[in-house]
Amino acid sequence: MSKKRRVKRKLNIFRLAILLLLLVVLIGGGISIGLVFASVKDMPALSPEMLESGASTMVYDKDGKLVTQIGISNSVPVDIKDVPEHVKNAFLSIEDPSFRKHHGISIRGIARAAVKDIISRSRGEGGSTITQQLVRISMLTPEKTWKRKIQEAVLAIQVERRYTKDEILEMYLNNTYLGEGAYGIQAASQTYFAKTVDKLNLEEAALLGGLPQAPSAYSPFRDPQAAKSRRNDVLDSMVKNKCITAKEAEEAKGKELVLETKEVASRQYPYPYFLDYITDQLVEEYGESEVFKGGLKVYTTMDTEVQLIAETAMARTANFPASKPDENGMLQPEGAAVVLDPATGYIQALVGGREHTQKRQWNRAVQTARQPGSAFKPIIAYGPAIEYQGMGPASVVDDIPVSYGSYEPRNYDGRYRGLITLRTAITNSINVAAVKIMVDYVGMENAIKFASNLGINLDASTHGASMALGGLDKGVTPLQMASAYGAFANMGTYIEPTAILKVEKTDGVVLEQTIPKQRQVMKATTAYLVTDMLKSAVESGTGTGAQIGRPVAGKTGTTDEGKDLWFVGYTPELVTAVWIGYDQPTAMPQAFGGTYPTRVWQEIMSRALSDVPVRNFSMPSGIVTSTVDGKSGLLPGPLTPGDSLVTDLFAEGTVPTATDNVHGYVEVCAASGQLPTSYCPDRVIKPLIRLPYNVSSIVEDYKLRTPTESCTMHGPGKTAPGTPGKTGEDTPGSQKPTDKPGIIPKPGQRE
Repeated sequence: MSKKRRVKRKLNIFRLAILLLLLVVLIGGGISIGLVFASVKDMPALSPEMLESGASTMVYDKDGKLVTQIGISNSVPVDIKDVPEHVKNAFLSIEDPSFRKHHGISIRGIARAAVKDIISRSRGEGGSTITQQLVRISMLTPEKTWKRKIQEAVLAIQVERRYTKDEILEMYLNNTYLGEGAYGIQAASQTYFAKTVDKLNLEEAALLGGLPQAPSAYSPFRDPQAAKSRRNDVLDSMVKNKCITAKEAEEAKGKELVLETKEVASRQYPYPYFLDYITDQLVEEYGESEVFKGGLKVYTTMDTEVQLIAETAMARTANFPASKPDENGMLQPEGAAVVLDPATGYIQALVGGREHTQKRQWNRAVQTARQPGSAFKPIIAYGPAIEYQGMGPASVVDDIPVSYGSYEPRNYDGRYRGLITLRTAITNSINVAAVKIMVDYVGMENAIKFASNLGINLDASTHGASMALGGLDKGVTPLQMASAYGAFANMGTYIEPTAILKVEKTDGVVLEQTIPKQRQVMKATTAYLVTDMLKSAVESGTGTGAQIGRPVAGKTGTTDEGKDLWFVGYTPELVTAVWIGYDQPTAMPQAFGGTYPTRVWQEIMSRALSDVPVRNFSMPSGIVTSTVDGKSGLLPGPLTPGDSLVTDLFAEGTVPTATDNVHGYVEVCAASGQLPTSYCPDRVIKPLIRLPYNVSSIVEDYKLRTPTESCTMHGPGKTAPGTPGKTGEDTPGSQKPTDKPGIIPKPGQRE
């Protein structure tokens, strides 16, 4: 019987590849057809009106009154015949060199962009012609989707069939956004150079031609170097496309930027820093085209009266240290102020500098992060000490020289007061006390946790003991400080600061309705006790310059050599943070947080609250009053002197139950005041603080403390021994006081 042989067919790789390719083409073609159909189905109809105009964004204050409009109002149409050739060529060379040849789309540009998108796995590459850009900014959203790109391409072809190239270029040049609120080449020419478009020279035209890609990033006001680099790219593209010679390009590259900044400030732009702040937020959320041409309605938290008051205070020369000579003339200290309602988190006023020269300029109220100095103490030391450790205004800390590694905090006035209460420490801004409270009682972890709950995030790995005095790696902004203090004013509830309440489209569709986020970050009793201590700082401490004839709580801050000056304070109605300093940190040795910042703060708050009835801070339940010994923080004992009695506020459950164990009777040599030896003829029993005074004689309660050294005034050959004993030796036990010196407990420690 013969066996039948089965023959195997070899796999044809080439044939398989062809089949797979056909399958991919069929599937891809089907998907593409479906995508094109869906895109065209939802595509808006070509609108000549939309191509030629737009609508301004309307901005309203807290009462719903129109404040101003931003956007297309700063648009000055220009006829294409009045635009010089080198201006047109600057835009065409960098944006669309084949503009005169294509019919709305560039197949080569689309293919190049698609390849780059595939490689980068994103949809970031443009590949759009000027016609496509005109369609996008006039009729479509800025989202980067294939659907939008298909609609853009179809509409661009329609535009090319309906308009001439010059008409398309004119609409593009009049509609494209060129930064600083300027729509169109004419408005941009006036904004940056204070001249009409027909007067632009080559380097100015090249600078404007480079702006459409990223108006904010290439703004010469914001980043001159980036603007100059982009300008040079445009000049190179003009050489490549034979619009200018290489020599002309090099000459233009050698020219410095000569900008006009005063013209922008003179335009109708009220309350500029507040408008800058909300404009930046809107642009980040909705894109520049929608903000400046979309006709949005934006309802804000701004109180125009308070905003104007704050601007006036910040512009007043007497409220600031004197300017100093600089190579460019006189350099003046800058400043910032933020006013908000602690009960809502609504920002009522925001001023980011003493002068405003251009739209969306550097805003120190929200962009300048600086060292807060002692204004940070309630946030990082006193607040967490009360919240986590049960301490209070009458708790006691020892203000003596101390070191933490190589760090030795010093008090600004050079004094060391010895045993003091927390109220005394914060009222007089005692640095050593704040550092000891944070490090020895609160701990770094709890301190950072408390600050984080108040909107200030810190990294433990980059901070040490100096953090208690505001020594931060990145600093804080005035807005952060105002909102953090707002939680103390608001019974321990932190509310994220808000400037925009609602955003609507022209047809009434609500895009955004803001409900401020809030959270309880500390007990109401903690907030009240901090507030009550900060009232003392204003009534009799470093912040007396902020008194306005009504209850005020606040804290000054002054960094080394006066490089940063702060005052952050509040009433039940408003909280205001004020910062003063040079943009490049510079010493102001004769200036302090209690001088110039309190002047600004006092002017703002006294005027803003002039018609508001006076009221005190509301005391929450759980606050009690008790009398304690001011040197131990414990209940008075039989040896507590009358002048050591302190009556203060406590959170329920934190009143100490232990009795004063610091004061006691100690036997000392009557002549030397030191511990007696067997040679001392006279001894006395004195009431002393049973803490050793080897700290230093510069500590102000030094003489009230138990000595640690034995008498050196009496001894062999100096006087007859008072009691029998071995020559040259002390009687056992005579070096110690009659009672062993007590060790001070943690302030407020209970049994």
